[in-house]
Amino acid sequence: MNNLFARELKAKINTHGIIAVLVVDEAKDAVPLARALLAGGIEIMELTLRTPAALEALKQIKAEVPEMTAGIGTILTPEQVLEAKEAGAVFGVSPGMNPRVVAQAKEAGLPFAPGIASPSDIEAALEFGCRLLKFFPAESCGGIRHLKSIYAPYAHLGLKFIPLGGLTQENFGAYLEMASVTAVGGSWLAPREAIKNNDWQLITGKASKAVATINAIRNE
Repeated sequence: MNNLFARELKAKINTHGIIAVLVVDEAKDAVPLARALLAGGIEIMELTLRTPAALEALKQIKAEVPEMTAGIGTILTPEQVLEAKEAGAVFGVSPGMNPRVVAQAKEAGLPFAPGIASPSDIEAALEFGCRLLKFFPAESCGGIRHLKSIYAPYAHLGLKFIPLGGLTQENFGAYLEMASVTAVGGSWLAPREAIKNNDWQLITGKASKAVATINAIRNE
């Protein structure tokens, strides 16, 4: 899988340090949402398959906001891998490590980051060549201390992690200070209610604040 996650895409994720993780209820909100995030400096987003609108939202963003790097998350089945690929997803993400899903992503050529929370999950991902992994649910399964512990036996392999789950503006910076963390997943950037209410100014403000924190950490 490492060869499927193109070097350029991995480099972009690392450079930006954050992926906006979103639940979109209506596809019509997708384009202004993407533009609000871009206005705040965030160029990578993950549309979760928690609503029927996600794939159509992705298509609209691809057509009207091509500068946004958009992927699909909450991929739970092999069929959803193919749907995400067909809709134009740049990458895919799952909450867990399902071998059938990862095998399908590998076959389809969709850059993919499976979710891990234990050494067993990591080793299952390694069987498919995965080197970029989603650490989920980060805070509730032990946070930074847990990630450090499960990463240690595999440090020589150069694995990189994207923590998600329970991260906030107040705590995400500590994760980015870890060498093994390439980026964080930011679900707090665009709350579902803010999207429903079309509060784009709020979302841009949250994005700008997160980007300022990242710049402060990485330019120290």
